[in-house]
Order: sequence, then structure tokens, then C-alpha cells
Amino acid sequence: MCGRVALYSPPSRLARFLEAQLGAGVDPTSPPHWNVGPQRSLFAVTGSAPRVLDRYRWGLVPGWAREASVGPRLFNARGETVATKPSFRSAFARRPCAIPVDGFYEWDHRPGAGRAPHYFSRADGDPLVLAGLYEHWRDPADDAAPVLATCTVITTTPSADLEGIHDRMPVVLDPEDVTQWLDPADYGPDERALLLVPAPRGTLVHHPVSAAVGDVRHDGPELIEPVEQRRLFSP
Repeated sequence: MCGRVALYSPPSRLARFLEAQLGAGVDPTSPPHWNVGPQRSLFAVTGSAPRVLDRYRWGLVPGWAREASVGPRLFNARGETVATKPSFRSAFARRPCAIPVDGFYEWDHRPGAGRAPHYFSRADGDPLVLAGLYEHWRDPADDAAPVLATCTVITTTPSADLEGIHDRMPVVLDPEDVTQWLDPADYGPDERALLLVPAPRGTLVHHPVSAAVGDVRHDGPELIEPVEQRRLFSP
């Protein structure tokens, strides 16, 4: 599962990192956030020539949905079934996106860990690029309704870097693989599915953080600062 991220790098930096242009209306210096959950706004890059970075609400609303209320349940898509599950298969085939974030949080599920939150980021300090899908949806009952842009984060089995903390992790794309992920016209479903695997050992680092991150009303740089971890396991 991936249900909480930090997104404090300005859109201008994220766009440069992914060689994308900013979408219309995206403020290049949008305010930073350290505690973004589902139904909040994420940035996502779509397209191949050119790439565009724009805002999407986190929680996919499929084009066939009768109501937007399905979105809160579809903030993650399992990589093992994303190509076949009705909620995601159309977006997987036609609407991939790359979601840049600074890091993500997972709660420690190991026995005796007390569900302590940990913050994960790239070991090299670059933004993380998560594999995602996007949709544009309009209320079928209202022809004048605005278009809602939504996205989901694809998850996979955990890499060695998670150290048993959780049984799922977001798919972290290597920057060199972003072109393959974003271009379904040149790369078929089987080729793109090869990217939906755990990140190589050494990609991520993590540390325990304050339990305050569990409440999305808390939002500040102190949330990603390491906290002293009490002894959770016997020597």
C-alpha cells in the first residue's frame, strides 16, 4: 500500500527532473507539503513528446464510473492485476503517468513494532518517480460538469530496502525507464508490465518518524525528521 507521501519539491524542479513542461495553471512555486494523502492533489507527468506535468486528484475515477465516489477506494492499483482489473485495465493500456514525490510513508507491520511510521526516500537524494495511471472523468448526469483529473499509484511486492516493514510498496521507476512507461504507442503492455517490479536493493533509505504523520492535518518539514526509535525487538 502507498497512501501517504511527501511532496515538497517545487513543480519547476520536478518538471526539469522529468524533462516535462508545466501544465497550464500549474504554479512553478506551488506550496510544499509533507503529508499528502488520498483525495489530495499530486503532480503527474503524462505524454511522451512533449511530456506535461499537471495536477491530479489522488484516487482514480474510471471513465465508466457513474459517480466520483469510487475514487477514494482506488488510490492504489496492484501491479499483478492492473492490466486485467476493470477499474484499471483501460488506463493501464492507454493512460500511464509518472508521479514524482520526495518520499513516502509506511507503517511498520513487524511484530512488536507498534505500527511506527517510517519515511522512505531515494538514497541518492533525487525525487522518487512512481508508476501511476490517470483518468479524466465527467459526471454523466451533468453535461456542463467540469472534467475531473484523477490518478492512482501502482504497488508491487516489497524490495529488500523495506526490511519487512510492509508487504507492499509503490513501483519506483528508474528515471531511464520513464520513457518506456509513458509511451504505450511504442511499448506494448507486456513490455511496460516488466517495469512493475520492486526497486533494486539500495534504491531507498528510510528512518522512523513522528506518529503525527498519521493525521493529515499535520503538515510540516518536521514530519520527515528522524525520531529516536525505541527498542522494538529483543536483542
